[in-house]
Amino acid sequence: MARCSPPLLRRLFCRAAKSASAAGAGAGGTSKKNIVFLGSPQVAASVLETLLVASESPDSSFQVSAVVTQPPAAKNRGRKLMPSAVAQLALDRGFPGDLIFTPERAGEEVRPELCITAAYGNILPQRFLDIPPYGTVNIHPSLLPLYRGAAPVQRALQDGVEETGVSLAYTVRALDAGPVIASEKFAVDEYIKAPELLAILFNLGSKLLLHELPSILDGTAKEKAKPQDDSKITHAPKLNSDESWLSFNQEAKLLHNKLVNQNGEPDVLEIKVISTKACASCDKTGDGNEVLFSGNSLLIPCGGSSCLEVVELQLPGKKVTTARDFWNGLRGQRLLKSP
Repeated sequence: MARCSPPLLRRLFCRAAKSASAAGAGAGGTSKKNIVFLGSPQVAASVLETLLVASESPDSSFQVSAVVTQPPAAKNRGRKLMPSAVAQLALDRGFPGDLIFTPERAGEEVRPELCITAAYGNILPQRFLDIPPYGTVNIHPSLLPLYRGAAPVQRALQDGVEETGVSLAYTVRALDAGPVIASEKFAVDEYIKAPELLAILFNLGSKLLLHELPSILDGTAKEKAKPQDDSKITHAPKLNSDESWLSFNQEAKLLHNKLVNQNGEPDVLEIKVISTKACASCDKTGDGNEVLFSGNSLLIPCGGSSCLEVVELQLPGKKVTTARDFWNGLRGQRLLKSP
């Protein structure tokens, strides 16, 4: 895996393009189109896996000629540098290590015919976007122009939407603002969590990409792609740490929508709330700040006489546990919420 300075990256991509052209020549001298994939986390790795498998088909019109991903990052307690999920997947599949690039910015002079991005993590400069003749296509987990930005799934769940989806769109300089090639809707239930929904949407996006690749590579996708309706734009900025705190003066439904966004952050009781249900009213009553238990859930009184039912939680340094097991461990002690 090569971490490249601009001149070195330029040379390597030129070499990659030449070797890919030679390797991609099929019967009758027909060459496969060279695709460069840009992505980093696990959901992007699933997209790369789909592309690599499809490219191995004898009648495939494309091949993945290079991968661009984020640099290795320190992980776990040992703080050992580990490759991104995309880089690891590529290596595990035997993809040449010298064609897996980890530049700080993807603005160097590369020569792909098409770029595919999925949760890459860097903004691409115009000089990069001008290079591939078939453009750069992004898989975005929302129904654009809704939820443009870094956290579309989290913000959609926070808003309590009943439907979201995934879009395949051309990348332009403005964030998530390019013409939409295709999209697919997905119904959201109130119990799905952000990581699960994110994986589902990128899986749908992978299938949508394979379906649309022929039109992207013959240029007809640019003709049918629809400009976004700017009057319907909503934004999805990255979540910040302050948003992880819970205010139980809010209604339970709002807190539940907030919690399905994440695996939970410590509240003032040093408890991570993992999964919840929203209850419009509480059958059991205690004093205003007392946390009760009913069925299999902790009942936390919230605004508007509603309750947040906590089904799973986690104590610092411990594994996720059920509310029942946690309650049994209290051995009769009262549990009070933070005012």
